[in-house]
Amino acid sequence: MKFRAAIAVSLALSAMSSAFLPSQAEAATSRKAWVVQKIYNQNHPFAANLPGELAVKMTKMAANAFAFYRGTAHIFYEDANNTATWPASWYSNAITNGVWLEGDMHMQNMGGFRDANSNAVFDSNDFDEGYWGPYTWDLRRMAVAILLAAEENGLGSTDRQALVKNFVGSYATQIAAFKGNDNELSYRLTTGNTNGIVKDTIQAADGKTRSGLLAKYTAVSGGSRYFLTISGSLQPVDSSTFSAINAAMPGYLSSIAASKRKSNSYYALKDAALRLGSGTGSLGRYRYYVLVDGPSTATSDDVILEMKQETDSAVAIAASGNMPAWVYDGHNGERVTKSMKAMLTNTDVLAGYTTMNGLPFFLVERSPYQEDFDYTLLATYTKFNDAVNYMGKILAKNHALADKDYDVALIPYSMDKEITDVINGDVSGLKTETLNYALGYAAQVKQDYTDFVSAKNSGAVLY
Repeated sequence: MKFRAAIAVSLALSAMSSAFLPSQAEAATSRKAWVVQKIYNQNHPFAANLPGELAVKMTKMAANAFAFYRGTAHIFYEDANNTATWPASWYSNAITNGVWLEGDMHMQNMGGFRDANSNAVFDSNDFDEGYWGPYTWDLRRMAVAILLAAEENGLGSTDRQALVKNFVGSYATQIAAFKGNDNELSYRLTTGNTNGIVKDTIQAADGKTRSGLLAKYTAVSGGSRYFLTISGSLQPVDSSTFSAINAAMPGYLSSIAASKRKSNSYYALKDAALRLGSGTGSLGRYRYYVLVDGPSTATSDDVILEMKQETDSAVAIAASGNMPAWVYDGHNGERVTKSMKAMLTNTDVLAGYTTMNGLPFFLVERSPYQEDFDYTLLATYTKFNDAVNYMGKILAKNHALADKDYDVALIPYSMDKEITDVINGDVSGLKTETLNYALGYAAQVKQDYTDFVSAKNSGAVLY
């Protein structure tokens, strides 16, 4: 803890060293060669494995500035590390610079699903970048995403800025509401306390079925279920990969707490397939769908696990060592598993991790009951505002849960108290600071996107 605190203090001091925030004009400078180099450095290590997936990634990132932003969390944290240009927050301190972050906050890393107690909820659903750092980084990354997505959806500048302020206000109000009680332990967004697109997303998730998921990705022949081959989506694995996955299963089982572990027969491997084209930032890394027997030998209750290769969190670029490796045994699959468990209640009992061919993997059920959030449906200010207010509440819940409530030996603080105290009633100031940062950074993202598309179209080597 002393090591982490020391790093956190250095981050706090950096906030005091810069007393300004860049204006939109100052931020939007062309840095084409730098952007191309950073994208290459990030993606080249995976080029020998799945070059086709990296090509898909570049095509996805070229679609619009928001898609580019989704695929370049590493650039966001490269910039966060440059406090001379992108100053740290005045509304943080040594303790709140050590909050457990989701790390890659944007609208499409939230969605509807059923938790382990079969509650249909709206919550965070991606923890690949989970790491310790200033809570304001989660706020700022989402604020930029709001500006970019709202502009893409045709909302005007005044509305876009109001959305960011309302998001921050929702977060600050909810984090303060958790101070001095344990309400974060039972807090959840359901169809009973939401409306608009968020409520629709929860209802869509709850209305799905296991048979529907299995029919989408699998078929049964001769009494055995197997994965379909779906162009651009699912590809059969060869025998050596299947054997490697099978050999990695005992490690996965041992990562699950004994109290939550099913019988060994539940995890019996039936088939595996390479998942293609899923996500944006993680494209290029191995992602498998793993079919296991489930609670009975019947094919109707077979379970699909998602097995995803993990790498170092992008947050570590700006806060190296802030989450010491001993916290997650130097295993990025364990880091993601712990991040998920820290920020969610009633977490999937199948969440765990393993190592295959020397690479770290995170495993979780590919739940039949999940629905991605579609930000393109937020076509009006009212619809968008409803959504960002709920998202602010969820982010506050994440930060409030992932403290001593999760593991006092890792984070011995009540972060809802510490964050509320450091804001010290000046929510208006936090709103203004976050908005100014987001305006400047959104402008920079749009410039970086323009340079990226130009480089891609001119044949630059991007991976």
